Amino acid sequence: MVRLLKEKRYIDTGEGLRKLLILRPKQAAHPLPGILWIHGGGYVTGMAEMLDVSAGKMLAEKYGAVVLSVAYRLAFHAPYPAALKDCYAALVYMHDHAEELGIDPSRMVVGGESAGGGLAAAVCLYARDKGEIPVAFQIPLYPMMDADDTDSSRDNHAHIWNTRRNHFGWSLYLKDLYGTDQIPKYASAAKETDYRGMPPCYTFVSDMEPFYCETMAYVKNLQEAGVPASADVYHVNMHAFDLMMPWHKESRLARRKLCEAFSTWLKSTYI
Repeated sequence: MVRLLKEKRYIDTGEGLRKLLILRPKQAAHPLPGILWIHGGGYVTGMAEMLDVSAGKMLAEKYGAVVLSVAYRLAFHAPYPAALKDCYAALVYMHDHAEELGIDPSRMVVGGESAGGGLAAAVCLYARDKGEIPVAFQIPLYPMMDADDTDSSRDNHAHIWNTRRNHFGWSLYLKDLYGTDQIPKYASAAKETDYRGMPPCYTFVSDMEPFYCETMAYVKNLQEAGVPASADVYHVNMHAFDLMMPWHKESRLARRKLCEAFSTWLKSTYI
């Protein structure tokens, strides 16, 4: 396991200063992959410090990646596009400070859990369309990315997150856009119709949670656009089961399979 240093900085997003947490190896002999890891919380809660229990930290410990987590603005105080702007600003910071942080700018990753996964997909879309920052891999775990009800998010009563909470989170994040046909793809990445040029993707999800259908639809859409993408599915009646029950056999398996996918991608970057 790689020994890590933890650092706190503040970055200027253009709309104020936001806290940025950075995990990086105490010793590194060569440029490392950089990961922007975005915390979850339904767009309305959560904090950058959730990095400490996240899959992002696990990847830092196992593979010596440099991982950044930004305290993006939450929907209670600042609806869309505030969170997207803050997360993209963190991606720009990671790219612009790659040499200082020991990051290989050709191996930059964006990932996150739940709403963080939804933001990860949105940031990848935004980065692709702007053409400024190359994202090499994405890890949107059980992403909250479809503002409309799906077969799995409609009438869902799973633990941790359910239909009622999902509607609440989206309504705060989207404000006047909620329930309309004017929702931008950068707010709800499921609205995109052309996924060509997106980075390769790995994710996992439970088949009993609200975000099952949108996760699988996202992977299918990427595949149909020629983007390498895969998902592992687990039978657990709980959203974010790997965070809520890290001791559970399915959680351990999910984290192990994520490591395998990340390792496979990482090895491909050395070719």
